[in-house]
Amino acid sequence: MEKGLKKVIKNQKGAGVVEVILVLLVLVGLVLIFKSQIVGIANGIFLDITKQVNSL
Repeated sequence: MEKGLKKVIKNQKGAGVVEVILVLLVLVGLVLIFKSQIVGIANGIFLDITKQVNSL
């Protein structure tokens, strides 16, 4: 039984996939939380770009 337990603990084939999925979930959560701030910043940047292009 001890050998089987050690084998299960050492088996990490799917660990990388799980880590990537967790990182993606955290990133999606942060985007959802800060969505309004991100949209505001993006709109400000595009407004500045538009003003500079129109002044040429």
